[in-house]
Amino acid sequence: MVTDVVRDLGHLTLGSRLKRLGERLQTQAQVLIDAAGVELPSSHFPVLAALDRLGPLGVGELAQAIGVSQPGVTRMLENLQSRGLIASQRQSADRRVRPIVLTRAGRQLVTRSKQVIWPRIEAAVADACAGGSGELLTQLSALEDALASASLQVRAARSSRRGRGHAAA
Repeated sequence: MVTDVVRDLGHLTLGSRLKRLGERLQTQAQVLIDAAGVELPSSHFPVLAALDRLGPLGVGELAQAIGVSQPGVTRMLENLQSRGLIASQRQSADRRVRPIVLTRAGRQLVTRSKQVIWPRIEAAVADACAGGSGELLTQLSALEDALASASLQVRAARSSRRGRGHAAA
């Protein structure tokens, strides 16, 4: 059996490991979505959830709400619009601002998802997380907050300065 180098390298490859884990979760969630008869990529559901929860949003606000780049959100919006799940509204005051809203079909899909799909996925992920020690979501939130307050670059510089300080002592 081949050694899992990404796993063995610990914090050094945490980003790669989280990306790999995210891709695995999305792929496996997609199987549940497909089984429910919904032909929509799992990665698009956060957009629908944000619009359902927060109401009409501009592209930038939507990108911020789900933590995805604007170009990524724009691609998802094009797909969702082609499926008739979202629409953009014209604002009379500023024609440049076009908030995105759920269409009737989009609202129906979100309602169905909340009742059937999302609870199954959430329960399955929670079950998969149950074997670990410590609260994973709390740890992930703390990691996200820590990276938002100081990047890896800043942290590496601090660590390097501390290392030099100890070497001189």
